Amino acid sequence: MSTIILGIESSCDDTSAAVIKDGYLLSNVVASQAVHESYGGVVPELASRAHQQNIVPVVHEALKRAGVTKEELSAVAFTRGPGLMGSLLVGVSFAKGLARSLDIPMIDVNHLVGHVLAHFIKTEGEENKQPKLPFLCLLVSGGNSQIILVKSHSEMEILGQTIDDAAGEAIDKCSKVMGLGYPGGPIIDKMARQGNPEAYTFNKPHIPGFNYSFSGLKTSFLYSLKDWLKEDPDFIEKHKNDLAASLEKTVVDILMDKLRKVAKEYKINEVAVAGGVSANTGLRNAFLDHAKRYGWNVYIPKFSYTTDNAAMIAMSGYLKYLDKDFATIDLPAYSRVSL
Repeated sequence: MSTIILGIESSCDDTSAAVIKDGYLLSNVVASQAVHESYGGVVPELASRAHQQNIVPVVHEALKRAGVTKEELSAVAFTRGPGLMGSLLVGVSFAKGLARSLDIPMIDVNHLVGHVLAHFIKTEGEENKQPKLPFLCLLVSGGNSQIILVKSHSEMEILGQTIDDAAGEAIDKCSKVMGLGYPGGPIIDKMARQGNPEAYTFNKPHIPGFNYSFSGLKTSFLYSLKDWLKEDPDFIEKHKNDLAASLEKTVVDILMDKLRKVAKEYKINEVAVAGGVSANTGLRNAFLDHAKRYGWNVYIPKFSYTTDNAAMIAMSGYLKYLDKDFATIDLPAYSRVSL
């Protein structure tokens, strides 16, 4: 009998549902929320209301595209956290109600683990290159910058992480100060391709061990920008592409420097990247460059698996289903948690 998992993701401002059958992805539907753009960031209350409107049609569409009925589902996997509590509650409550009505197991998924396990998503008719265990995963998103040692699907260890801002937060804040809009990541990425990454130099942190810090870079960028604007009020407009390219290069250099140290220390050449910032062109190119220079076997996710999506939740749920690792009906959502 086939194992069919419905995954539900609602940790922030994307409502997503996906279906995986015997480890292969059948559908992955995402409804984004444009309402936050004018506010320069996600408004939690608006996000939770939008999830309430989107979740039923999104799940219906995911099942329809997969060609399965809800009665065929083996289990319902859902993001339990971390994330915005109001948003999480919509997905968690819906998953509990659906699983209870169908009398099938529920599987709670850590959102961060989901990003890591996105590398195990398989699709029919495509090359499905997966990292060999153990491997290192650089998890970089708007709120997380971590280097994770993945020993198995259920055993992971954080070797290093940010002690203040995450890489994505630093980029978003710098983009906002430049008046480029939200979210800043895609905007900076696009402009950086047209700029000179060597045009400007920004401070890099000197944090011991494998931990990261991006608050110093953010401060360096902001104060430099103020000085340049005093001399020329049109400085940003004239040099925005070079600023974006230099900012992106600095962030990528910081991320890769610590990752190289970890790979050397642990003698691991299986290295993956995950999370929203893994869609960044500069970071992807750095991974390909390191593969050539250091003999790494690198794993870079499809763009559709970099942002918040239910495919990674369904995949995580599928692996937990094989271990019969099910959730109980009384499990609450959580806004903050590590691996």
